[in-house]
Amino acid sequence: MAGPPQKGSLDLQSLFSTYSNYLWKRVSGFLPSRRVNFLGKISEIFHQTTRYGSRRPTPSLPLPLPSNFLDCFVDNAEASKVFDVLEDIVEHVILNLHNIQKNLHFWQSRAEGSNTRKVYFLIFERGPRAFFNGTVQLLRECIAEGSGIQNLCHSASAHIYERITFLTSLRYYLATFLAQVYMEIDRFSEELVNDPSKPLPMLLFTINGLFSKLEASIGHFHAVRRSDSSVEGSYSLPLMFEKLPEVNQEGSQWTDCETRDAINLIYGNLQKLDSYVNILVSKHKKPRKLTLYWMHYTCGIIGISACSIWLLKHSRFVGSSDIDNWIREAKDSTAGFWNDHVEQPLLSIRDELFETFRKRHKGVMELEEVQLTANSLHRMLLTFSEQITVKNIQRMLQTKKCWK
Repeated sequence: MAGPPQKGSLDLQSLFSTYSNYLWKRVSGFLPSRRVNFLGKISEIFHQTTRYGSRRPTPSLPLPLPSNFLDCFVDNAEASKVFDVLEDIVEHVILNLHNIQKNLHFWQSRAEGSNTRKVYFLIFERGPRAFFNGTVQLLRECIAEGSGIQNLCHSASAHIYERITFLTSLRYYLATFLAQVYMEIDRFSEELVNDPSKPLPMLLFTINGLFSKLEASIGHFHAVRRSDSSVEGSYSLPLMFEKLPEVNQEGSQWTDCETRDAINLIYGNLQKLDSYVNILVSKHKKPRKLTLYWMHYTCGIIGISACSIWLLKHSRFVGSSDIDNWIREAKDSTAGFWNDHVEQPLLSIRDELFETFRKRHKGVMELEEVQLTANSLHRMLLTFSEQITVKNIQRMLQTKKCWK
């Protein structure tokens, strides 16, 4: 239970002491004669030195290392930094792949649509400027050649498939780079557990070599752009990563300063990769939601504006009493409807019910009439009982005679 706090305290102490000296050396190298951007260097140093202390855990794929590798890094601050840079590489590449896949999914869904759907996207879902240009192109080609719809279908398909092809290639190269990083980490995993200090230089040198391979794969995108490309703007400059100097590459171990320089160089390459990929993806990304539905929003705004102008025209602000008259008429109509079709029918039903109850109350028999009726019924009951008794006696006498 005391392992993680000990590791955290060691990391903070080592980072503070190491980077205080490192910052002093870097700041002391800033001279006006170098003709560099002083604030830019300060920002870069701050970004590099605060990267380790401000890392926040984000969901990512685990590194292919044994379960007990953390125990080997507790007392080795440099090895812990190497582990952090490997996690950052994996995390950033996965985030870039996720961004590419999100945009690629949009273009693939548009490619699966019909030709009419593609033309609709080309004209109505790319903003007002594209709507104007597409309408002018359609009218011009219909008048000149009579095949405007076919040309628009071809343009829409080329627009969509150009982005699908580019993003698919970029996704392939980044996924290959990520797989190579995992393979190299897996190849050095046993050595990292046994003696972390020895394989670290070679691992860093190998990872930096993978950056160079990635540069050769995606660094040429600016040169292979077609002349009739539908991508607006120009690509950024070629991707050029910093090369790790071959200092003590064949030796058994690097010094702490060389290890720190290698880590900072890899972080710089990772930052260049993120910037380059973000620029490429931004030029081939899906349109924003506001751009996709600009026609709906425009019609809604026009409708609301027309209603507002109409209401303002008939309101008190311009000296008109139309709205007040309409409100008064609506109020009178509502009151009349309520009185004629709701209130009066309910009152009629109430009066009829009360009248029925009153008539029933008047028809109630008085107490003397009830008593006379009860006496009459009593006499009838006695007469009936006497008749039944006489008949029973006669029947019994006849039965006795028969037995005798």
